[in-house]
Amino acid sequence: MEKIIKNEEWTEIISAKSSWFDLRLGELWRYRDLIMLFVWRDFVANYKQTILGPLWHIIQPLMTTFTFLVVFTGIAGISTDGQPPILFYMAGVTVWTYFAGCLNKTSSTFTSNAAIFGKVYFPRMTVPVATVISGLISFFIQLSLFLLIYAYYFFFTNVSLKPNIWLLALPFFIFLMGLLGLGLGIIVSSLTTKYRDFAHLISFGVQLLMYSTPVIYPMSILPEKWKYVVGFNPAAPLIEGFRYAFTGAGSFEISQLLYCTICTIVIFLVGLGMFHKVEKSFMDTV
Repeated sequence: MEKIIKNEEWTEIISAKSSWFDLRLGELWRYRDLIMLFVWRDFVANYKQTILGPLWHIIQPLMTTFTFLVVFTGIAGISTDGQPPILFYMAGVTVWTYFAGCLNKTSSTFTSNAAIFGKVYFPRMTVPVATVISGLISFFIQLSLFLLIYAYYFFFTNVSLKPNIWLLALPFFIFLMGLLGLGLGIIVSSLTTKYRDFAHLISFGVQLLMYSTPVIYPMSILPEKWKYVVGFNPAAPLIEGFRYAFTGAGSFEISQLLYCTICTIVIFLVGLGMFHKVEKSFMDTV
């Protein structure tokens, strides 16, 4: 009998990425179900065997806001740009917590998931992308809390709050903050596979970065030379813009958003290139 050999069409071809720009972003869409599974895993794992569970999404920002209120307003007397201190700090904490969470969690992508990565193939970028998406759950819970506080001041007090057209840009602010955290996180994650010092540096570095971002102070109280320096921080315009959209206090210009957008895209693309370059051989060093 003659053996008939038929040409087979493969549904999946796994090959090494040959360059920094061999990004294959289409794979993320094809593995979207896996991303959603990782999102669910992250959400469940964070609060498994805890008593209060998701209530920590509310308790943590409230405790942080109260601490800032006592230390920076009550003791240090730092201005809040004429805004109610609790509203001022809650706005900064809400946005910063999302950014810091994305950065901290994605920075350990390779080291935390080495056991999974070494057993089966799937696009490695699904893990940090899922982390950024799962962070949105916490963010929207905290945003809801902020909106409740904002509604109280807007409807039941004489505080002058002037919401403006920048409210329409809030989804874009959130997108940029997540993308910036993802970009910086995967850069650190790529470096950590070879230089473990970055794993110890990241938590300390995020704290330092917070003090160079207008989370606990408004840009308006800074001397001109320091405004210029802090302005180089791409996260600064996002937090200032978030507050300005709701209160109208401070200043925010389209040029700041343009700078932040360009800087965030560059950081993300550099991070993406480094991530894909490292993922071919990271198992040899992790």
